[in-house]
Amino acid sequence: MVIIFYEDRNFQGRSYECMSDCSDMSSYLSRCNSCRVENGCFMVYDRPNYMGNQYFLRRGEYSDYMSFGMSDSIRSCRLIPQHRGSYRMRIYERENFQGPNHELMDDCDNIMDRYSLSDCQSCNVIDGHWLMYEQPHYRGRMVYLRPGEYRSMRDIGYSGMRLSSARRIMDSC
Repeated sequence: MVIIFYEDRNFQGRSYECMSDCSDMSSYLSRCNSCRVENGCFMVYDRPNYMGNQYFLRRGEYSDYMSFGMSDSIRSCRLIPQHRGSYRMRIYERENFQGPNHELMDDCDNIMDRYSLSDCQSCNVIDGHWLMYEQPHYRGRMVYLRPGEYRSMRDIGYSGMRLSSARRIMDSC
């Protein structure tokens, strides 16, 4: 798994090759405005420490950070490991695993309609890696969830954001 970051658009300027998580790109580059994913899948973030807006990148060339919706330079990245096996995530209407809940094992294009939940404020990812989206049909801002407990979406920088759809990361990352 390799992603190469470039200071300038169109793969120009200094570069930094990354093969794992990087919590702060400023240690390597003054800014990051384009990247090339040689293989694997990565989440890139517009703030250090895996915070801020997140974007899912698979193999390919990204000549300008604005081409995939980012409003600022890439500041951190996280490698998404390959997952083989089942996918399971339990979602809860309220924080701290409270309120009505449902288990997902497949993609869900509209959590509110399918499960009659008014919101999704916490979850437990049991198996697999997932992307959750702000709007139905996998649209809007996204958040990457790896196996673990998420007692509050605010804890990962998403206060006030309603999570409305979920998709398994099944690419050959």
